[in-house]
Amino acid sequence: MVQAKNPLVIPVFIPHSGCPHQCAFCNQSIITSQKSSLPDKIAIHHIVSQYLQYKGTRERVELAFFGGNFLGLPHDTIIQLLDMVQPYIKEKKIDGIRFSTRPDTITRPVLDLVRPYNISVVELGVQSMNDGVLLKSKRGHNSMDTINAIGLLKAYPFKIGVQVMVGLPGDTKASLFESTKKVAHLTPDFARIYPLMVLKGSLMEHWYCQGIYTPLSLEKTIGLVKEMVGIFKAADVKVIRMGLQASDMMEDESMVLAGPWHPAFGHLVFSEILYDLACNKIDQYQGGVKFRKLFLRVHPKSESQLRGNKNINLTRLNQRYSEFDFLIRPDEMIPLNQVEVGEK
Repeated sequence: MVQAKNPLVIPVFIPHSGCPHQCAFCNQSIITSQKSSLPDKIAIHHIVSQYLQYKGTRERVELAFFGGNFLGLPHDTIIQLLDMVQPYIKEKKIDGIRFSTRPDTITRPVLDLVRPYNISVVELGVQSMNDGVLLKSKRGHNSMDTINAIGLLKAYPFKIGVQVMVGLPGDTKASLFESTKKVAHLTPDFARIYPLMVLKGSLMEHWYCQGIYTPLSLEKTIGLVKEMVGIFKAADVKVIRMGLQASDMMEDESMVLAGPWHPAFGHLVFSEILYDLACNKIDQYQGGVKFRKLFLRVHPKSESQLRGNKNINLTRLNQRYSEFDFLIRPDEMIPLNQVEVGEK
């Protein structure tokens, strides 16, 4: 049996804990559907026990402290939380700990503090490398904090993740792509891309209701994120997530007031990427085609992305290249997220 490569990640949410203030776009209590800030030993045991049931063939399990500013907590609280996880590590139920934190909390002393605790991944809430955008978003740190943080982290045996946002106030297409290039140039191990949603109880809610802020459309956001993925890919930085996790709350219009929400946002982005790739391959192939029928060969796991939502990509291809009949041929020899074109 083939072992699953991705680890099982057990999320433990600490909404707003350790945060010096509330950023303009943020309301972690809504995103996590959790009111209390810090879990106790009983809560962690319940979460770990629940998620371990889903391990399946995964060889690795990691516990993640998400939703707050982990290294912004008092040092004794950081150690208390890490100590709660150590019994599971000693029992080999959990292999490592990951957490998200702000770039301006990364210092050598605090990294030395957590280093003995089987830390596997540190994720930085970068959001943007444009200082004007960070200022308008009430972020409270600047781009140099991110540069310094990643520089420090590279001296430690932690994988480095970055979280960036699209649709921030004051951002433009040009500044977004320039920011993405700056993040990619720092060569983190992976990235997550989150579209800005207008959440109940956030400052963005007031700006949205006053007409000061207009959210991006879903179509425009997909196009922007597609380009961001390309920038990260060119720098060999893997994008592991696009869009917020689907939940009942995200479907609640009284909580999520506006923004480019879709429960399968990442799928839509990959569909656009594969459509563009298919078009490029067809354009290169056109000159030598002898028959009307053209096969699009794709890995079985990428077939739904190539087809697009409700087969929209096939419809677009038939309209754009009306001289051909397109058929999809699943082929496990084709790499994921790639397309090959041929007459058989």
